[in-house]
Amino acid sequence: MKHLLNPLDFTVSELYSLLKLANDIEANPDKYAHACEGKKLATCFYEPSTRTRLSFEAAMLNLGGSVLGFSSADSSSAAKGESVSDTIRVISCYADICAIRHPKEGAALVASSHASIPVINAGDGGHQHPTQTLTDLLTIYSLKGRFDNLKVGLCGDLKFGRTVHSLIHALIRYPGVEFILISPEELRIPGYIREDVLDVNHIPYQEVERLEDAITDLDLLYMTRVQRERFFNEEDYIRMKDFYILDKAKMKLAPKDMLVLHPLPRVNEISTEVDDDPRAVYFKQARYGVYVRMALILTLLDIHID
Repeated sequence: MKHLLNPLDFTVSELYSLLKLANDIEANPDKYAHACEGKKLATCFYEPSTRTRLSFEAAMLNLGGSVLGFSSADSSSAAKGESVSDTIRVISCYADICAIRHPKEGAALVASSHASIPVINAGDGGHQHPTQTLTDLLTIYSLKGRFDNLKVGLCGDLKFGRTVHSLIHALIRYPGVEFILISPEELRIPGYIREDVLDVNHIPYQEVERLEDAITDLDLLYMTRVQRERFFNEEDYIRMKDFYILDKAKMKLAPKDMLVLHPLPRVNEISTEVDDDPRAVYFKQARYGVYVRMALILTLLDIHID
């Protein structure tokens, strides 16, 4: 039984097979419409979510399966003090596969060690968000056609942004990848990512504060919001939240073939005037999230369609 807890749980070749399957699902949705008939997905979301939870549910429904679960800790037995390990044991009696989001790092790992069904980490605190990474990779693969030799700008909340941490882990496996880390000093990439991931693997990177200084020669710009829920006080959040705003003026500085990605939700870090720019692909990215989660469910359930 296989779980997905972090982006490196799939080898490069396994990831390639998953993305090819997602591309085939996009091209031939009818072929997969009944693949999961009789199967149930449990969505255990201890934190609020729109895209991740709904895309998982849409993915399973598109495959002909059904969905059960909860959308906040308050609506589950966690409110009564039930542990994650006990919850997943119970869920394993009801469902065939589970997607779990939790505010504590390592919660998905705990769940997987007590589950008798495949567990998917749908985000654990500020740590990892592997299915968003799969979504990002499918977007890059479908629109750029490669992962190697890319100059990737990561902008905004690099300290708490689990999507950024997961994407870095995934992309360092490909040759010629370089990162430009764009953030204020207070939201710089954590030391363990810098030292244990980038430095130890000899990955070239620069840390800058001004987006204008980095945008001129990027292949990808990955924008993130400053996350209010990760701050301990409102003052710090208010001071940081408008640090970066991508607008038409900044987009004029960018290469014609640069892609703008964003895991969403957006607050105000990308002006709505950028939405019509063909380089802005964050809503396409959300659609790719359904296809890659469909492929993931099929893969973890070991369901094959000729």
